[in-house]
Amino acid sequence: MKYQDDNFYIERVLNGDTPAYASLVAKHKNLVFSIALKILGNREDAEEVAQDCFLKAFQALKSFEGKSKFSTWLYRIVYNAAISKTRKKKIDFIPMDNYLIVNHTEDEISQKNETLEVEERRVMVERALEKLSVEDNLLVTLFYKGESSVDDISVITGLSNSNVKVRLHRIRKKLQEELMILMSKSAV
Repeated sequence: MKYQDDNFYIERVLNGDTPAYASLVAKHKNLVFSIALKILGNREDAEEVAQDCFLKAFQALKSFEGKSKFSTWLYRIVYNAAISKTRKKKIDFIPMDNYLIVNHTEDEISQKNETLEVEERRVMVERALEKLSVEDNLLVTLFYKGESSVDDISVITGLSNSNVKVRLHRIRKKLQEELMILMSKSAV
């Protein structure tokens, strides 16, 4: 379904057409859930946080000033709610294992990548993403899946723009290293 700009729906809701909010929910529900799930790691908690955040955003819609995109504002609400829920649960995070870094040329990477089927690639990328910390996984999700800008991610996470850029660079490097490890294991 093709959606209108968020401001179109916001204006309708503020003018009394509350069912128009359903279009905003439908438009953003997947990424809202993904953000919550990346942080919480639990489907049930993520669904609860997502629902609570849509309700909270609806109730606070009059206070939305439009200084940033609606999606940025909404994702910030989700981010904060999910982080708060993790603090309440006092979940301990396990650090990512350190792997031996193996240097490969771009030709080697390209050659190995061409031999993999599309489904194998998808599975390897998913496995590599699972190795990332929750926060790194969230940054990748916002940047690539959510197509959020560095500025938007900075607003959502509270990190500086330069910190977001550096972290994204390091995450891409980690993913490349992990993919090389997984490809070398699958070639054996």
